[in-house]
Amino acid sequence: MSLTNVSFTKILKTGDRLREFNFRKLPNKENSYHVDVTDDRGQRIVFTMQPDGEGHWKIIEGDRPKWVYFSEDLLSGVLKEGDF
Repeated sequence: MSLTNVSFTKILKTGDRLREFNFRKLPNKENSYHVDVTDDRGQRIVFTMQPDGEGHWKIIEGDRPKWVYFSEDLLSGVLKEGDF
């Protein structure tokens, strides 16, 4: 059995800013990615994304700033493309 570490970074425009999103495939969960990005004050925002039954990637946890949730379709597109 071989383990593969999949991680990549994408710079995406969310709202009126360019932000660096870091993606890392979670080894113990099928089809899940850990995502982190910094806010305007430099604090790290961390969340997990999983595909729903229709192939769209969703943020699956808690209370995040609105701009993170508004970016969900953009982030889903990055994961669907597999362009990393």
